[in-house]
Amino acid sequence: MTTQTAPVDLYYWPTPNGHKITIFFEETGIPYVVHYVNIGRGDQFEPSFLKIAPNNRMPAIVDPEGPGGQAISVFESGAILQYLGRKFGKFYPADERQRTQVEEWLFWQMGGLGPMAGQAHHFRQYAPEQVPYAIERYTNEVNRLYGVMNKRLGERDFLAGDYSIADMAAFPWVRSYHNQGQDLESFPNLKRWFEKIAARPAVQRAVEVGQDHRRNLSEDKQAQKILFGQTART
Repeated sequence: MTTQTAPVDLYYWPTPNGHKITIFFEETGIPYVVHYVNIGRGDQFEPSFLKIAPNNRMPAIVDPEGPGGQAISVFESGAILQYLGRKFGKFYPADERQRTQVEEWLFWQMGGLGPMAGQAHHFRQYAPEQVPYAIERYTNEVNRLYGVMNKRLGERDFLAGDYSIADMAAFPWVRSYHNQGQDLESFPNLKRWFEKIAARPAVQRAVEVGQDHRRNLSEDKQAQKILFGQTART
């Protein structure tokens, strides 16, 4: 098992995607140092950050003890979880069949649950005008995805059998179920899973990282302009 001597640098803001990585670090005890990337102020567009995260999104990490003893940077939360899981042999099985299940649900979250929940949250909370079609479209799709999880979790305790990076990826997005227009009482298996993970001490520590930095973006028009008004030109 790999031993980490130097802390991993985590470029982070307290959002669902950021929480995925703090959950992994807190669950494993791997040393890490948080560098806050204030996405409401535009820190994600700083040239120094773009060198490690060219998509101008956090989280990102720099592991000073990367392959061959050389530093490596990794962006995209799913890729970070896979990298850390492989390196440290934690929450990411070596067995091909088990690992494939973890990857299925990790990519399901990255390609489905996260984007759809984010859009539901945006149109329900932040859009400058109410767009009924968009609200209904994304709220319904999140409801469908919750149903997929609920069915899956009726057959096993966690998404891929044992607790894994797939659960770490999905859990933070379910935390905002109310803002996505969902009721966990309608999904009893998902509710059981959610409460079980929320009760883990490491998860509780992880979601508290940086909470004192958060602001109410629904009232911060300048932050909304930075977050929601970007194009390739800007």
